Amino acid sequence: MQFLSSYGLNGNDFFGTAEQIALPPWTGLPELAHYRAITPGPHARMQILVTGSAGFIGFHLARRLLREGHLVTGIDSFVPYYDLRLKEARHALLEAEPGFRGLRLDLAAPGVVDAALQEAAPEIVVHLAAQAGVRYALEHPETYIASNIQATFNLLEGMRRRPARHLLIASTSSAFGASQAMPFRERDASATPLNIYSASKLATEHMAHAYAHLWNQPITAFRFFTVYGPWGRPDMAFFKFTAKILRGEPIDIYNHGRMERDFTYVDDIIEAIARLIPVVPEPGRTVGASDSLSPVAPYRLVNIGNGRPVQLLDFIAAIEAAAGKKAIRNMMPMQPGDVTRTWADTTLLQALTGFAPSTDVRDGVAAFVAWYREFYRA
Repeated sequence: MQFLSSYGLNGNDFFGTAEQIALPPWTGLPELAHYRAITPGPHARMQILVTGSAGFIGFHLARRLLREGHLVTGIDSFVPYYDLRLKEARHALLEAEPGFRGLRLDLAAPGVVDAALQEAAPEIVVHLAAQAGVRYALEHPETYIASNIQATFNLLEGMRRRPARHLLIASTSSAFGASQAMPFRERDASATPLNIYSASKLATEHMAHAYAHLWNQPITAFRFFTVYGPWGRPDMAFFKFTAKILRGEPIDIYNHGRMERDFTYVDDIIEAIARLIPVVPEPGRTVGASDSLSPVAPYRLVNIGNGRPVQLLDFIAAIEAAAGKKAIRNMMPMQPGDVTRTWADTTLLQALTGFAPSTDVRDGVAAFVAWYREFYRA
């Protein structure tokens, strides 16, 4: 089944044949199925820098690029925002791949970016490193200034001195803030962020546009919509719900479940990013009325979402079905800084890449629950 490619259940899929990789014994984690590419990907071999490579999306992207035959340098600071064993396990799988080099450093620290760019010599940079989480931002807002704004500024400054063919930067659907216009379109105004996380990511988008304008560095920013799947972040709702349902513990459901999210499976996110890498923004070369291409800079903003909002209670039902257990539901009021609905317009993504995310939430949830059971022996 194609949707299981990130989990690696199908040993005869596109990515190659299975091997068992033993993780470092101190992680306390089991051996996990790992796959090596049988043929390089469709693009010429490139030097690619991925920041946040031990994170959820960064790990999946780095693994995809390695399977296509690219040389990947991964940067991660291994911040203990959640269980570091998960980051170490992801990193161990990447280090087992030929063509991967990992650098443990904090992009927000002074003086480290220039040396990293010098060592990596990237043709392409994909900047995924960030402090995520809407709820965490309520208690630790200062971390978003350092990890999102300062780190991105340092990277942009370093790339002013050592530019790349294309810089791609991750943002979030939270940047649409209080907008009530549905579906969310890239050309919609985004001036009403509701939390420091979305404000920090909106700031990185604006900084990126300024640097693209001033220094002619081509930049694509993309806004992710509620990414889920194997190797996900333990702070995210889908992960918490699964863990607690399997343990028979109550789950907190905010706004009494009256919420919708444009849940997007991680394989679809990675496919979209991989297809956007060669689509370098060029002033004056638009793809139609939906294009967010800047009139004054080689800069474009692109939504990456499933394009089909799902009721939160339906998402929970999918977890229950995959887990074979019913949730104990604790209905809660709306949390500050959250929104009731997200919905991506993917017209621009399709126009640029010919691709639209399509994984059914039931399939994606089943893959995540299967991975969770193996990884945590649950």
